[in-house]
Amino acid sequence: MSESQGGSAGESAESPTGNADADEGSGGETVSSKDTKEVIMEATFRALSKHGYKDLRMRDIGEEMDLTRQVIHYHFDGKYDLMSSFLEHIIDQYEGSVVVDGDADPRTELRARVDQCLFGPEFEEFSHWDRMKVYHELYTQAQNDGEHREIFNEHYERIRGSIVEVVEEGIEEGVFRDVDADGMGQLVTDVIHAARGRRISLGHEDAPEEARKAIDEFILESLERTERAE
Repeated sequence: MSESQGGSAGESAESPTGNADADEGSGGETVSSKDTKEVIMEATFRALSKHGYKDLRMRDIGEEMDLTRQVIHYHFDGKYDLMSSFLEHIIDQYEGSVVVDGDADPRTELRARVDQCLFGPEFEEFSHWDRMKVYHELYTQAQNDGEHREIFNEHYERIRGSIVEVVEEGIEEGVFRDVDADGMGQLVTDVIHAARGRRISLGHEDAPEEARKAIDEFILESLERTERAE
């Protein structure tokens, strides 16, 4: 995924410690620039969970990590730049973690992608819903933010596109009926988004399971090719 506009400082630039590949923690240890950014992203999760987007300050993020706060200002040009990179970080975590066997049939792959969106991968720190809560808080702000809205739009289109691709593959292999793959991808993606929003905003904890059942019963079963009786 490309860097957001006004993205982080280049890796070849001189770091605050005088080392292009390392930043210094409060205890004098050094970590790679890549590791430093990961530390900053996880600290941002913790700070956002405590303070919310509106009240979040850069110092709140600094207080959530062992590295000196100056490294945040080295890598990011303020809160907005950091939030743009943070959005991309969340999206990358999800897009890079769908695991489907290479020989899996279209039904299996489609269900795996739906499950990924509704239930998420496992994380060592912060559950799927902890992360979705932060994601959706930033999502609600996007109506007044062109750059962040573009990031969310691109993510939405990638989710929809991946579902469309599997449906098209199933049609080509004769597993699914010949349906409007674009329309089907749109429908499944919208059901996923509605269920996540209902879970987060309304506290309906069963929403993802209910959506999964509905997608199985009313969408995936309708895709199945059935042979007409002679």
